[in-house]
Amino acid sequence: MAQTNELRLDADELRKLVDAAERQRVKDILTIELRKLETEISLKEDAAKQSEMSQSTPQPVKPSVSQTRIPTVDIKNYAWDQSEKFMKIYATVAGVETVPKEQVTCTFNSRSFSLRCNSVNNKNYTCEVTTLMEDILPDDSYFKIKTDTVLIMLKKKETGKTWPYVTQTEKKLKDKPTKPPIDKEGDPNDSMMALMKQMYDEGDDEMKRTIAKAWTESREKKGDMAL
Repeated sequence: MAQTNELRLDADELRKLVDAAERQRVKDILTIELRKLETEISLKEDAAKQSEMSQSTPQPVKPSVSQTRIPTVDIKNYAWDQSEKFMKIYATVAGVETVPKEQVTCTFNSRSFSLRCNSVNNKNYTCEVTTLMEDILPDDSYFKIKTDTVLIMLKKKETGKTWPYVTQTEKKLKDKPTKPPIDKEGDPNDSMMALMKQMYDEGDDEMKRTIAKAWTESREKKGDMAL
């Protein structure tokens, strides 16, 4: 700003000299220098205005890591075991033991549970079961974080009762007649696949989860037999 003021004083002095000059050539030379100064003053004033505008205009805030959307993985396959008092669910979440404990939560209801693991290796993980086979005691249920695994302890309401399945949906799937209509001219496996597809399309989320789990286990067994 001080430099611009000095240039203005120089320009004022040149104007006086232009007015005082008597010879035209001298006037022209002084006028050219005056125009140069006026142009320089104008450029510096514009630059100062741009600087003031950029400082007064709020800069866009870059999203932090926590604001960045990350993918969510739905855990469809899990291992399970049980004792007289607890139904135990083993949900695989690679690296879960490395994150702060508050990033792992699990809510319990009388016939359901919902596990959520946030920001584990740049992914969110969920495991929700909404049709448990039997009632549980939500206040006495809990979970433990282990290496690459979350162990969910579901306290049975009826101690000593053995659950044949984890969910009611699994029971319906197992109890439902699965013998497909036989097409003598076609591949029997096609009829089975058609029935499974129909059950998957018509089933709820838990039914779809169960069918996907059964399909995965079937493929693994076939792979073991091939070996």
